[in-house]
Amino acid sequence: MMNIDSLNAQELAYIGDSVYEVIIRKYNMNRNIRKVINLQNETIKYVRANYQASALKYLIDNNILTEKEVYICKNARNYKTSTKAKHTDILTYKHATAFEALIGYLYLNNEIDRLKYIINLVLEECKC
Repeated sequence: MMNIDSLNAQELAYIGDSVYEVIIRKYNMNRNIRKVINLQNETIKYVRANYQASALKYLIDNNILTEKEVYICKNARNYKTSTKAKHTDILTYKHATAFEALIGYLYLNNEIDRLKYIINLVLEECKC
């Protein structure tokens, strides 16, 4: 059995990135977008670092996150990494990584209702 609390921020972000992208892909398919190129273009809008960083800011600014979730995000944002941002500045990249770590943490802790709530809130309310 995996001890989620022993995982580092990069590990949480690694799984969170995958989980989040699958959720966004399903979200876009439910919007009746049928051409794959259009699905891909719409998905990119939501999974890019700028959107994820803005989503995290929205969640924090509106006091949506629990203390534990804020801790996970801060830990991930401040985690030392050798990975470099490809298409954005380092600060945006770190905030996007923090958002992905939050998603990974919720997923691995089987907090699926909370995960859905946060993602739906971001999709519906955040003007990212």
